[in-house]
Amino acid sequence: MNEEEVLARVHASTGRRFLGIGSLWFLALLLIYVAFFKPPALGWQVFLVLLGAGALWVAERMRKATSLSLELTATTLRDSSGDVLAYTDQIESMDRGMFAFKPSNGFLLKTNEKAPNAWRPGLWWRTGRRIGVGGMTPGSQTKTMAEILSAIIAQR
Repeated sequence: MNEEEVLARVHASTGRRFLGIGSLWFLALLLIYVAFFKPPALGWQVFLVLLGAGALWVAERMRKATSLSLELTATTLRDSSGDVLAYTDQIESMDRGMFAFKPSNGFLLKTNEKAPNAWRPGLWWRTGRRIGVGGMTPGSQTKTMAEILSAIIAQR
């Protein structure tokens, strides 16, 4: 098996992207509309505008993040931009249980080394030793990736 051969690929589904990004845009426009056309006290007006701008910022980050895909090779779990989420030899465990603190349709990885915090809304997040994969991804793709990753971990 070639170390750079992509064993599994996960990408955000078009419908979920449309719904997620559209919902954030709707929320942002609604907050900004209320701030300017039904103005509450000045402090609340500023708060609503900032909240609306924050929702626009998250929507843009989500749009960029979900245009990428995740790729699993024999040695790495990375996204299509080249950012490495984890090396397979550093993964201690995986949790796919119903009550795991994981993204929707995804799984949670625990590594043996800390890594910088990172967040790609709708695709993956990393905080310390934990990595959550999923969100706007189809469950069938993440399940396949999780099964292959389980096999790689079991081989060690």
